Amino acid sequence: MRKTRSLEQWRNIIEEQQACDLTITEFCQQHALSKTSFYAARSKLNESSGSFVRAKVAKHVDATEQQLSITLEVGKVNVSLPPTTPASFLGQLLRELA
Repeated sequence: MRKTRSLEQWRNIIEEQQACDLTITEFCQQHALSKTSFYAARSKLNESSGSFVRAKVAKHVDATEQQLSITLEVGKVNVSLPPTTPASFLGQLLRELA
């Protein structure tokens, strides 16, 4: 018997699959889902959501963690710069030192 699911139900199913360590094939087998329906729903959700991409935090980095300084070695001279040094300044400095 075919079961009709809403897009919201499919969104939850797809999020559940993404959160687990199972492949889509394994997940569909364990949950008695058709892979064809799974892919069709995922495609439909991707079309309806526009360019928005749902992201998951893989690693939390403490914002208070001290960043290392940038050190340039030019001949016998070492130049240390703070990690907040703008890229434009670094580019200009490297061009001048070249």
